[in-house]
Order: sequence, then structure tokens, then C-alpha cells
Amino acid sequence: MTQDPTGLVEVQILNFPLAVFSRSQEHAEGLVRELALIAQERAETPGAAEALPQRLVSIVEDLTRRYGSIASEPERVRDEAQARGDEYVDLVYLVPPGVGAATEHLAAIFDEADAFCREGEHLLSLASPPDCVAFRRWFLDEFSRQTAGLPPRPWSADLAQ
Repeated sequence: MTQDPTGLVEVQILNFPLAVFSRSQEHAEGLVRELALIAQERAETPGAAEALPQRLVSIVEDLTRRYGSIASEPERVRDEAQARGDEYVDLVYLVPPGVGAATEHLAAIFDEADAFCREGEHLLSLASPPDCVAFRRWFLDEFSRQTAGLPPRPWSADLAQ
């Protein structure tokens, strides 16, 4: 684990698959939009929250408030690689040492949201496709692993299975 002078930890995301990322991002953005609409309806309509399972209400709050978008250097590098038509790119994030717990929480929230999607009762969004789930778990797990001192684990086709 490499720590810079500010106390941040370097996390290397190796062989980041841009096509799988794009599909995952598109799916996640649709889900987050639906959850944002639910949050807005809850705020504007008395009794709307009572029509939803409490856990789904918590997921809505976590994804729409706690995990908003974050602009960063790695995202610029990723976007430039996509614009060039690259298939893969290596990214480096500088994160607080405790970010692993947050990424584990985020992974659990997305897994729960997928479970609600599969139920088909409260959400219209479809559950994440298997390759997108594998990508999401790998990506978020890299932050937990590396902030715990483990070496980077590159993305490979085996992880998508």
C-alpha cells in the first residue's frame, strides 16, 4: 500500500475494461435516476414512503445523497481512453485509507438494489447483467483490498464469469 504525504492511499485499477464499464455505468445511471425520482416523490407526496419497504427507502437515500458523482483525475484519464477507442486503461486513485468500508457499503447497496429490481415490485429497472455485477464487485473490491495492503488485481475475462 502506497501512501502519499497527505495520508492518501494509492489504489491502482489495472486493465480497467472500458466497454464493461460503459454498460455498467449506463445501467447504474438508470437505476440511480429511478431512485432519485422515488426520493423526490417521497419528499413531495405525504405517505409515499409508507408504500415502499424501509430498506428500499434507505437504499434510495444512500445512493442519492451519500454516493453522488465525484470528479477526479482518474475519470479524466478514463474518459480520454474511451474517446481514443481504447479497450482497457490503467487508473490510479488517491483515496483516504478508510475508503474500503465505504466501497463495501456501496457494493452491498447495489446488490440490494439489484434484488429489488429482480423482485419487480417496487422498481422498473432491470437487475444488473452478470458481467456488470462482476465488474462492479471487482472495481469496488480493489479499493477495499488495496487500502488493506493487498496488491492490485487486474481485470481479466475470468472475473466476468
